[in-house]
Amino acid sequence: MTNLGAALADLGDALAGVVAAALDDGLRACDDADVLSALAVASHIQRGAEAIMVEAVAQLRDRDDLRVHPDRATTRYGCRNLGELVQRATRVSGRSAADLITAAVAVQRSTAPSTGEVLPPSFPGMRGALAAGQVGVDAVVAVASAFRRGGVGRADLLAADEELAAAACGDGPDAAGPVTADELRALAQVWAAYLDPDGAEPVEARALRKRGLSVGRRDGDGLVPVRGHLLPEVAAQLQLGFDSVLNPRGDGAPVIGPCFTEVRAGATIDGSAGEAGAGADADPSAPSEASADSRTRTQKQHDALAVLLTAAAASGELPTLGGAAPTLVVSVREEDLATGRGYAHLPGDDEPISITAARHVACAGAVQRVVLGDDGRIVSLVTLDRVFNHHQRRAITVRDGGCLIPGCQVPPQWCEIHHVEEYSRGGPTHTDNGVLLCWFHHRTIDTGGWQVAMIGGVPYVKGPYWWDAEVKWRPATKSPTRLSDRLRARSPGR
Repeated sequence: MTNLGAALADLGDALAGVVAAALDDGLRACDDADVLSALAVASHIQRGAEAIMVEAVAQLRDRDDLRVHPDRATTRYGCRNLGELVQRATRVSGRSAADLITAAVAVQRSTAPSTGEVLPPSFPGMRGALAAGQVGVDAVVAVASAFRRGGVGRADLLAADEELAAAACGDGPDAAGPVTADELRALAQVWAAYLDPDGAEPVEARALRKRGLSVGRRDGDGLVPVRGHLLPEVAAQLQLGFDSVLNPRGDGAPVIGPCFTEVRAGATIDGSAGEAGAGADADPSAPSEASADSRTRTQKQHDALAVLLTAAAASGELPTLGGAAPTLVVSVREEDLATGRGYAHLPGDDEPISITAARHVACAGAVQRVVLGDDGRIVSLVTLDRVFNHHQRRAITVRDGGCLIPGCQVPPQWCEIHHVEEYSRGGPTHTDNGVLLCWFHHRTIDTGGWQVAMIGGVPYVKGPYWWDAEVKWRPATKSPTRLSDRLRARSPGR
């Protein structure tokens, strides 16, 4: 073992003892200042270790560049490439190994094949900051990645490298303290944009070539993978759509679109003058809505995408298919839909879907009954009028104000109308039988633990035990007008 190897081994043994003491309640006995100090010192040690790792990867890369394939370290140690060799030696993830290689390329002092001369690194300033323990791998990668497109002259690159290294060490011209890797990335991107003579156009051209979106085939978990790359403005528009569906309003009141109602003396604009009793019975100790939605952010974005696609299809502004608006057709046997047993099918997909999914689509759309003879001939074709018209939707919107499920902030314009009593079981398409539910809660109303009932034409919700220990029916609305009426009913003197 060389002197360097022995020194690192001794340092590792000493550090192991400190680690054992720290994890054995050593830090628990420290005050906040000591814990924070330990965190800062440990980070400095980590940056020093990363500097050695980066230099080791740089040496392996430099030597393999000068060797024929059979003599390379990757070949002799049975690895496909340098990334795998780094992973085997360090036991880090593939992403971390790639970052180590990126950092090594940025600060590597390569050997000229013809003369054996050691060449200066691409980023000498960052190499110096790395050697001083002021930056780690993530900071070097942040700077190197900002200039990966090239096109910047050597003199300009060295000037940017010098200032970025100074900023990382806290010696920048603005006299600010040391910056984080994220802050350094932002500074490096500003420098790269300033120095790039071609501007954003080459990047735009590459992005246009590489843009794409693919929808895969359903996997064993019943999910369909979606992969691709969006242009920045398309991604931004999609994110705005997500935000419009998912972002809760600050005052908790959904935005209600314009509606047309008849205003009579003694009645509120939504006709709720006769609901004082319901308002008076409202339980002020009802459970909080804050914890009612347990979906993750990615699950919410999936459901928001479903809402956006449904709204786009219903807008009437998409190109037609076969002379009609894009319509999702789900085929299912009528008796299976009524009993809840069996399967349904989507067009162009051999794998069946659940009856729950078919019921969801049927509840929000039209049902066409096709009667087939024993020989497969179409005997009759009937379209059932079960879709709430726009007048009914406006009335239900004024009454409900948004998705009725507590904690859900989806506004009314993104909601579907749910038949509380299923149409297939005799439920009418009437305002006394329709409530607003978002796509997710509509899809899971039979399995998510929430129940909805109409009592005297007023929606009531019963939540699961974890949300409401009393598991009682509670009047539900998100309508600001109805909520105001309830408040007035509880405080008649005001």
